[in-house]
Amino acid sequence: MKGPAKERPRTLKRGMESEMAAVMEVNDTNFGEEVEQTDGVAMVDFWAAWCGPCRLVSPIVDELAREYAGRVKVAKLDVDASQRTAMRFNIRSIPSILFFKDGAHVDTVIGAVPKQVLAQKIKEYLPEA
Repeated sequence: MKGPAKERPRTLKRGMESEMAAVMEVNDTNFGEEVEQTDGVAMVDFWAAWCGPCRLVSPIVDELAREYAGRVKVAKLDVDASQRTAMRFNIRSIPSILFFKDGAHVDTVIGAVPKQVLAQKIKEYLPEA
């Protein structure tokens, strides 16, 4: 995928809040601009379509994107389609969730983990309210 990043809005089920948060799809072409040149906190899910644990983590990432909308940039990177970026960050196991603060890689969580683990990492890097 080349060109500008696609933002894929999530459809919310009936009865849920109407606010929608987009999880941005990043790739080798736009990763630097969308993640490494971003002020604040960004969380990037390195995943692949064939990865079972990635499918478990995906709805958690989507939920966190909604909960932290406007405060954290949330993105997903398909490691099969963007091997150069995956290699740059030494991704050996997926899912790998990388955290960035003001464009710098500050932390990594590997594997299918509970939502509270990822939420705690986000809180660790968000400025205090």
